[in-house]
Amino acid sequence: MSQVSPTRMNLLQRRGQLRLAQKGVDLLKKKRDALVAEFFGLVREALEARKALNQAAKEAYGALLLAQAFDGPEAVAGASLGVPPVEGVEAEVENVWGSKVPRLRATFPEAFLSPVGTPAYTLEAQKAFRRYAEALVQVANTEIRLKKIGEEIKKTTRRVNALEQVVIPGIRGQIRFIQQVLEQREREDTFRLKRIKGKIEAREAEEEGRPNPHLEIGAGL
Repeated sequence: MSQVSPTRMNLLQRRGQLRLAQKGVDLLKKKRDALVAEFFGLVREALEARKALNQAAKEAYGALLLAQAFDGPEAVAGASLGVPPVEGVEAEVENVWGSKVPRLRATFPEAFLSPVGTPAYTLEAQKAFRRYAEALVQVANTEIRLKKIGEEIKKTTRRVNALEQVVIPGIRGQIRFIQQVLEQREREDTFRLKRIKGKIEAREAEEEGRPNPHLEIGAGL
């Protein structure tokens, strides 16, 4: 408090800071509520995506075993050499209440392998693994977004706590300190004015030679 100059200008500034801090708390709480709602929506989506991924993985590796059993491991391995790397994966950034959240987008062709000359079970395995890759991208999307939004909720909560528990109480304490000093100064000024007024009236009464009702008060002070 010793660093705060107790002036009316500083009192007005602290009151303005208090209003801004309270407004900031309200906005941050609204942001946090929206993020929490988004988070729980993503939790359900992530669980469904994980379930779909497990199913796709089961189907893909089942199809692979069938392809190796019926078409032969050599045919499957040879066909896999002709599969090009995936190049259609892009990352986009979305703004969720001021938070940058990535979203992956991937485009997979319908078929990597030519149906001509490729055994049937190998083709089925290829389609199953394409569905598996799509499920992987979906899981990555939901879990990355879940992590980012969870981090933003923690950050926003820390800011709210800092404002409510540190910044706002500090500003209110400064306002009380300045008000107390200003009120004390006002009382002292009033006291001095009354004392000066009493002395002036006493002097005027002496000069006029008439009694003054404030004489004893002025003399006592």
